[in-house]
Amino acid sequence: MVPPPAVHGGSSSPNSQYIVQFLSSVLSQRGPSALPYSEDVKWLIRQHLLSLTDAYPSLQPKTASYTHNDGRVVNLLQAEGTVPMVFQGVTYNIPIVIWLMESYPRHPPLVYVNPTRDMIIKRPHPFVNPSGLVSTPYLQNWIYPSSNLLDLARDLSLYFGRDPPLYSQRRPSPNPNPNVSPSPSPNFTPSPSSNFTPGMARPAIPPRSYPQSPYGSGNSERIHPQRLSGTDDPTEVFKRNAMNKLVESLHSDIGSLRKTKEAEMEGMFSAQAVLRQRSDVLAKGFKEMQDEKEALEQQLQMVLMNTDVLEGWLRDNEGKMVNSINVEVDDAFEPCDALSKQMLECTASDLAIEDVIYSLDKAVQEGSISFDLYLRNVRLLSREQFFHRATTSKVRAAQMQAQVSSMAARVSQYA
Repeated sequence: MVPPPAVHGGSSSPNSQYIVQFLSSVLSQRGPSALPYSEDVKWLIRQHLLSLTDAYPSLQPKTASYTHNDGRVVNLLQAEGTVPMVFQGVTYNIPIVIWLMESYPRHPPLVYVNPTRDMIIKRPHPFVNPSGLVSTPYLQNWIYPSSNLLDLARDLSLYFGRDPPLYSQRRPSPNPNPNVSPSPSPNFTPSPSSNFTPGMARPAIPPRSYPQSPYGSGNSERIHPQRLSGTDDPTEVFKRNAMNKLVESLHSDIGSLRKTKEAEMEGMFSAQAVLRQRSDVLAKGFKEMQDEKEALEQQLQMVLMNTDVLEGWLRDNEGKMVNSINVEVDDAFEPCDALSKQMLECTASDLAIEDVIYSLDKAVQEGSISFDLYLRNVRLLSREQFFHRATTSKVRAAQMQAQVSSMAARVSQYA
């Protein structure tokens, strides 16, 4: 993604507005297409690039894919263009690319010189290696947050002016002038660009003035006709136009395809979130069903145990039913101890008195007995019921104490 080209022949404010809009747009993106920079430094990155483009309009910010040494491909910001340098009183433009890595601005950017097909990297060079990677003292001593791109560009201009990293290779003229003796060795000159157009990646060559090469002497006018003839070749022009048209069409298709895929990915992410919520609900429901199943299985085991106990009791007492014609209800159940027998008798008496009081209530409502007789009987029955209930409470406490003592005795056996 690149910002709109600079506007020539007028004020630079429209181009500055385009760059501001472009940076605000790419740095505010979210989701899969977001740039891999920390949120707390995006504003500082924006200010660094705006300051750089204000001072050096040729360095235009854009986004591009960067491939790390381990094969990872990330979408990063870069500033591509030229920085001016002054060598022997003449201004030259050096094409460079400044990559803002994921850790920028806490760590320095990567700077590469970007030679054209007619340029060669000087070997050896104190600050540029054969691959084009630049390493100046400013980059080596990068300090966050004081270091910035504007000072970096000024530093590059200063060091490149002392020792130019690029020079253009001279090619022999196809039709040399027989009156001019050719140079015995190839001569090289840096590519000057007095009429450089902002936003272009390669420097342009002035139409008439050709300064002396810092790396050798020679006639620069021999190169000019050859380049003009190559530029004016209709076949070359047609090929170049066709390639540009093809690149534009491909770029448009890729942009539309990218938007479509991003929309599809957003939809997939939304569907994934919904599926995760439903998965959580299903997992929770399944766990509740598992717990309920375990509880029902425990209840079933308890019911089966009680059924076995009742069936055993019936088998033990079935002979008694056969041998006895009249069986007393009180003898049908035998308490296991004296406390249980006393508890059974007190509970039965309490419930019987409750039934009698209920019957007296009905009788007095119907007028079967007088109210004085009702009060006298209720007073007597209530006193008796109180004693039975008090006895029941004491028996229950005694049974609880007996159970605790029994449990303590069993625990002491296993200790």
